[in-house]
Amino acid sequence: MHPNPVIYLDYAATSPVCPEVAAQMQACLTQEGLFANPASLHRPGQMAREAVESARAQIALAIHAEPSEIIFTSGATESCNLAIKGAAQLHTAKGRHIITLQTEHSAVLDSCEALEKNGFQVTRLAPRPNGQLDPDILKEALRPDTTLISILHVNNETGVIQDIASIADITSKNGILLHVDAAQTIGKVTLDLKKIPADLVSLCAHKCGGPKGIGALYLRKKPRVRVAAQIQGGGQEQGMRSGTLATHQIVGMASAFTLATTLLDEETRRITHLQLLLLERLRGTDFILHGERHLTVPHILSLRFRGVPAKQLMEKCPTLAFSTGSACHGKSHEPSHVLRAMGLSREEALCAIRLSFGRFTTPEMIAYAADILLAAL
Repeated sequence: MHPNPVIYLDYAATSPVCPEVAAQMQACLTQEGLFANPASLHRPGQMAREAVESARAQIALAIHAEPSEIIFTSGATESCNLAIKGAAQLHTAKGRHIITLQTEHSAVLDSCEALEKNGFQVTRLAPRPNGQLDPDILKEALRPDTTLISILHVNNETGVIQDIASIADITSKNGILLHVDAAQTIGKVTLDLKKIPADLVSLCAHKCGGPKGIGALYLRKKPRVRVAAQIQGGGQEQGMRSGTLATHQIVGMASAFTLATTLLDEETRRITHLQLLLLERLRGTDFILHGERHLTVPHILSLRFRGVPAKQLMEKCPTLAFSTGSACHGKSHEPSHVLRAMGLSREEALCAIRLSFGRFTTPEMIAYAADILLAAL
């Protein structure tokens, strides 16, 4: 039996902060450290500012961007709101049409819905059954008044990777802004913004070993992209996101990004092995994978056991921390909009579970988790 009381396989929801990251954050919290307000002109404030700018450069390096293209936010949800609402509101002279995918995160879908209530038009494209966007369908949806397209890079439920390079080629040729939700990207897939002409990219720290409560929005500098601010205040972050900068969070995000990108190839190989180990242990059960494995990151595994409701399976596995494929809104329990968009029936989607792996997942944990699932089945 594995010594830990609960096996954590929900890294796509959030990850534990890496010890190296926590140590650097701690140095920014106490009186002896870099606790001062980075906007202050005295020496402690300027030392904190130096730490912030060093972190900004680290984060930019991780995605092959310039430090001046990084705007700090409270997380990917705020970044998506700022990108979508801010870009749409600033470019109404060209048009009020936005395109997105039905399998997007709620931060994108709800931002689009909010804009619809204010006179914008939104086209929500259906994906292929494998979860990917068909570029030809995207081209057909373009209109003269289309100003923005928002696409999730790595799907948080299925791990499906979108071909961002092909999508960016279409948007750049048509003079349309492209927003990429890259909340799940860092540490799983390389993102090179020198090669991919995305205009706005949402990032967060807590999916790759960093702290919650900190994120960033990449805004392309050449050609210059700006957004309408959604939070007013002291004019921090080039006037696009006011609020006192949280030095410890920013330093933690930079540390996590550097670690995740440095270990990307090594961790991908290791986690691919863990996924194969789990699937081998489950062989003989009646399970179905969602998405094609060569088009998904190995860190996120979405599957269903035929005829077994996910909620009941979870109740049978109290020592295993994983997610269902369903989104719970208040007291209602509805099937995943992602899986429904990929063609699953309501009953099939309600059987879906998501197992996601990270830096501290071990082969022993996988073997124990497989035993728990097999016993429950």
